[in-house]
Amino acid sequence: MEEELKDIEQVAIPEITENSENSENSEVSENSEVSKKDESRRPWYYVKRFDRYIIKHFLGTFFFAILLLFAIVVMFDINEKLDAVLTAPWKATVFQYFMNFLPFILSQFSPLFTFISVIFFTSRLADRSEIIAMLSNGISFHRLTLPYLFSAAVIALGSYLLAAYIIPPANIERIAYTNKWVKNKEVVYGDNIQLQVKPGVMAYMARYDNTTRSGFRFSLEKFDGNTLKSRLTAETIKYDSVGLWTVRNYTIRDFNGMKETLQKGAVMDTLLNIDPRDFLISKNDEQTMTSPELKEYIAKQKARGVANIKNFEIEYERRIAMTAAAFILTIIGLSLSSRKVRGGIGLNIGLGLLLSFSYILFMTVTSTFAVSGYTSPRVAMWIPNFVYIIIAAVLYYRASR
Repeated sequence: MEEELKDIEQVAIPEITENSENSENSEVSENSEVSKKDESRRPWYYVKRFDRYIIKHFLGTFFFAILLLFAIVVMFDINEKLDAVLTAPWKATVFQYFMNFLPFILSQFSPLFTFISVIFFTSRLADRSEIIAMLSNGISFHRLTLPYLFSAAVIALGSYLLAAYIIPPANIERIAYTNKWVKNKEVVYGDNIQLQVKPGVMAYMARYDNTTRSGFRFSLEKFDGNTLKSRLTAETIKYDSVGLWTVRNYTIRDFNGMKETLQKGAVMDTLLNIDPRDFLISKNDEQTMTSPELKEYIAKQKARGVANIKNFEIEYERRIAMTAAAFILTIIGLSLSSRKVRGGIGLNIGLGLLLSFSYILFMTVTSTFAVSGYTSPRVAMWIPNFVYIIIAAVLYYRASR
């Protein structure tokens, strides 16, 4: 690599001498031959100066656009939650809310600003005829695409890590702040709760209040196939810690054929594989779980026969599908803005905003298909990607010709 860099330096900066024009021309021709030999020895993925130039402008424009978004979001959010901002302690507002809210906004709008960044700086390159200069120097359009895809991969990886592992713990603090100071949307009680503890064991509570962690009119039934083997009933049940519940004024009936054994008691501790969040599902609970936690939670709830977990499945699939959005929108943005057009970059930016907003709107619409049961959450989240992959392929083919 050091020898190749020395050769590149010698080719890029030829020595200036006072020889005749013929000697200069011969030196240039010799250097061009050396350059062609070096070019043939370099691998296709060799990082060139224009690669670094595009990556720097791509990522630089992306992060600058995000900073502008943060300023706008903070201004509007303070105006919307002015009463809470004036009432809550400023440390809670700054560190508990805004420091956790801004990464959430970054994750939600990263595809939009990826597209806008590509459209903006590529249109500037095309307007200054820099892309024409690159292509005229032997760089193919496919080779020009590589630094764009590398930058998109950086953004996609960062967005996924944020959405899957970093933002969910931050959302716990953010949602706790809004529940306390803005509007409490936490579900603290439930009626007629029935779920499967494990295969063959069903639990039922007429009512559960999470403020006191107490349930009323509790029953636990054990089955062997379709045969009832035992039934525990209690007036109250109290949640103590993970899996530990205390029943009061209980009655246990064990059935063995036609025989029945009866047992009564005042207090008994029992281990149940149940947590209040398994049946008390609040709005945006899916945003407080990391992707491994979501996967485990969905599998456990499906085994218990819980029906209202569509939002959790949609959130899990959305995090994966959004990683592909960075690549798709980057290809579309490059294909649209790589040629110089009349009217400057305004037309490209307007078209980019239209397509990016339509992509986000399309993904929101298809998520309702999964909620309604028309498609699975995975299919619903990938429908926009399939549609826009076709659009990207057509535009890329036209731009590369």
